[in-house]
Amino acid sequence: MQKQQFIWLDGKMVKFEDAKVHVLTHSLQYGSGMFEGIRCYKTAAGPAIFRLGDHIRRFLNSAKIYRMPAKFSAEELRDGIISTIKKNGLEEAYIRPFMFYKDIGIGFNTKGKSTSVAIAAIPFGNLFGHAGVSKGIRCKVSSWLRINSSTLPVGAKASGNYLNSIIASIEANDSGYDEAILMSSFGKVAEGPGENIFIVQDGILITPPKQSDILVGITRDTIIKIAGDMGLEVAEREIRREELYVSDEAFFCGTAAEITPIISVDSRAVGNGKPGQIAKALGERYSKIVRGEDKKYRGWLSPVD
Repeated sequence: MQKQQFIWLDGKMVKFEDAKVHVLTHSLQYGSGMFEGIRCYKTAAGPAIFRLGDHIRRFLNSAKIYRMPAKFSAEELRDGIISTIKKNGLEEAYIRPFMFYKDIGIGFNTKGKSTSVAIAAIPFGNLFGHAGVSKGIRCKVSSWLRINSSTLPVGAKASGNYLNSIIASIEANDSGYDEAILMSSFGKVAEGPGENIFIVQDGILITPPKQSDILVGITRDTIIKIAGDMGLEVAEREIRREELYVSDEAFFCGTAAEITPIISVDSRAVGNGKPGQIAKALGERYSKIVRGEDKKYRGWLSPVD
């Protein structure tokens, strides 16, 4: 991380070390914050943010689901994100907008509480590192089930929701695996702790539907669209656990994970135990798109300059 870094906080740039909240802040105590994960990539025309409008829309929708009053408009958030990239002089970055209640009172009631928004942008590689992308990762089906909309709204990217992800990841890591895979409450494959999942069977790309308690990812939507353009058949349907073991390929996708191959599940090799060709092809296409090398998809990029 660079020595001098700035964070956008309620419309003002503050030094990294000055972006502080009280330990009794409501969202710290109760997990009542909303966030997004967004990527800025280096392109030949300068840094550009991938699918910025879609991320801001989901950010504001998350707040709406939890009845959290949004302090800033989509346009103000967009300007804040772009300003944060510029101020920090970054060509590539992971961007984290975070909306939270800054109230320090004890209690669950949020009525009348004001909100704040912080926007950070930091240099950040793939979530699983270069080795994860090139060699693939090993996964474990978690004993913890994915939350469902009868418990918490899975369509919101809310801080508290991710305790479900954290406990699943801890279990997988402690068992010697790289990541977890969570099942839905009715016994079908849902997603990773912070990633959507795809499998490949007989050349068909398959991913769980909304009904499997997933957070509908923006990268997931990207993969579905570009796979169709590449002539791949895509199916959104329920996936049984055992299908993970006998699939030809599997991979995670997400803003932080990008496209990361899965080479084994529960110590069973997926396919030949190496990253699959379809995952590789999609990964290469995705990398070109986010870096502005594919004219067809340049509309997904918001130039910083």
